[in-house]
Amino acid sequence: MRHGKKFNHLGRTAPHRSAMLSNMASSLISNKRITTTVAKARALRKYVEPILTKAKDDTTHSRRVVFSYLNDKDSVKELFDEVATKIADRPGGYTRILKLGNRLGDNADMCIIELVDYNELMLEEKGAKKSKTRRSRRGGSSKKDDAPKAEATEAKSEKKEEPKAEAVEEVEAKAEEAKEEPKAEEPKAEAKEEKKDEEKDN
Repeated sequence: MRHGKKFNHLGRTAPHRSAMLSNMASSLISNKRITTTVAKARALRKYVEPILTKAKDDTTHSRRVVFSYLNDKDSVKELFDEVATKIADRPGGYTRILKLGNRLGDNADMCIIELVDYNELMLEEKGAKKSKTRRSRRGGSSKKDDAPKAEATEAKSEKKEEPKAEAVEEVEAKAEEAKEEPKAEEPKAEAKEEKKDEEKDN
């Protein structure tokens, strides 16, 4: 059983494995992307990312440490002069693995491993996605969102108040008409009584 054995030897002796990873790291730094198997790419990621972090500190000591891993002056120069300035703002995660499918012949899982900051297409897509407004988990709306809501509620309240005002006016008009009707009936009653008095006198 291989419980807890996370280290992948890649079917090679230790010096063969370290030499292979050193050459792959140099190729990745100079070419910015390489095609390999998924197993080798995962091993290379663990090998090259600490080297890229070390390159952010451009001192003689860090150059010597990186050279001890890469053993290639040209790739070390390119790493410290060009790559380090481009990855300066990124806090880790400098590489990306893109799976390609299986290789003909041995059916091995193939992939492309690349430096994240040199893939301009994906950087443009992420920039477009970041332009969207971010919503907090608390559900609190921003002031910009509150303004249209406030206007909508005011408009609704105005619409509700208008029918109420019209109904009140109608009720008042009916009450005034009801008051005026008895006043109009009173003179008629007085006229009838006067006629009756006159008939009696006659």
